Amino acid sequence: MLNIEAASVSELVHSIKNVLEEQFHEVMVQGEVTNLSPSSAGHWYFTLSDEDAAISCALFKNDALRNPLIRNLKNGDKIIVLGPISVYQKRGSFQILSKRIFPAGEGQLKLQFERLKAKLAQEGLFDIERKRAIPQFPKRIAVITAEHGAALQDFLNVIQRRSIWSDILIIPAVVQGADSPRSLISALKKAQNIPDIEVIVLTRGGGSLEDLWSFNDENLVREIYQSKIPVISAVGHQVDFSLADYVADHRSETPTAAAELLSQPQTELKGRMHFCQTHLRSGIIKLNQEVQILIQKFHPRELLNIIKERVQSTQKILDQFHLETRGVELLGLREETQKLDELSLRLFHHSEKCISQADHRLERMKQVLDALNPKNVLGRGYSYLEMAQGKIVTSLEQYQQMPDGTKIQIHFKDGSGTARKE
Repeated sequence: MLNIEAASVSELVHSIKNVLEEQFHEVMVQGEVTNLSPSSAGHWYFTLSDEDAAISCALFKNDALRNPLIRNLKNGDKIIVLGPISVYQKRGSFQILSKRIFPAGEGQLKLQFERLKAKLAQEGLFDIERKRAIPQFPKRIAVITAEHGAALQDFLNVIQRRSIWSDILIIPAVVQGADSPRSLISALKKAQNIPDIEVIVLTRGGGSLEDLWSFNDENLVREIYQSKIPVISAVGHQVDFSLADYVADHRSETPTAAAELLSQPQTELKGRMHFCQTHLRSGIIKLNQEVQILIQKFHPRELLNIIKERVQSTQKILDQFHLETRGVELLGLREETQKLDELSLRLFHHSEKCISQADHRLERMKQVLDALNPKNVLGRGYSYLEMAQGKIVTSLEQYQQMPDGTKIQIHFKDGSGTARKE
């Protein structure tokens, strides 16, 4: 018995799988569809064949959603399939995992498109980070398109209707055919050298893939990438995509959409200005009405009417109180009069009492004075001497000290007489 070391089936199939999938990580194959079969999970399986060979293909659900062509595909159709080779290890069979499918007629162009797109994307030409913002209020716009094309008219109609100010510079270019890429590149370079251009619009109307192929030119894409001025790509219709769309700073679905994008800030500004104008006009009208009301309200005639009304109102209130007949009551004169009468009576009684007491004291003092009056003593036979100076002689000593011949006055009860000392 030979001692030979053999590989297992799994090891062999696994090795083949690694080799095939590494070497054929992306293939592009053209053939006729046969055995087309959808699954309940949303996957599609079919065979791609020609006169001499056939190969299995699978289009899984997620990829099928990105390839709407599969829904109208039928056996016998010729297509181009793009995708990697995969080995199904359990059966030891290989198949193409379809990522993109194209009709065989225009499939070549789409394949070229996909390959160039992948190449340029890998170089970073489509990176979001490098895209520049489109100016909100561009004063000068360069439009590169066919001079008499419908795209230009659509663009200008929107700009004229919606824009407040925009200087549109038209740079004619061939937008279809073999000479188109060179013409577009020349126009793009020309726009770079014109002063004060703030944004460039590269546009044309819709068409087939062949009609729009100029905008997939690699040199044109690189020229757009190197542009110092922001570029808007508005090529074709909503469903049309070109490499110029991917490299441009902004992609608009149509020429009209590009014009709306550039004029939108101005349209919004016009709207805000119109709103402010309307609001200001309404405010002025309202303010004028308020001023008229205030003028009317504070007019001297109105003020006099207000004063008159208030006087009349106050007069009515006063009339209700009958103040002219209630003065004594309202001012409290009755109580004050009564108090005054009481005080007068008390003052009268007190005055009489004081006068009576004074009379009594005066009478007693009179009696004392009468008792002390010298004339009353003279009535009993006495008299007194008075010197010329009115000084009373009160003692014999005082009399003897008087010089002789001094005139003296002798007072009696019923009169006085004059004498001299000897």
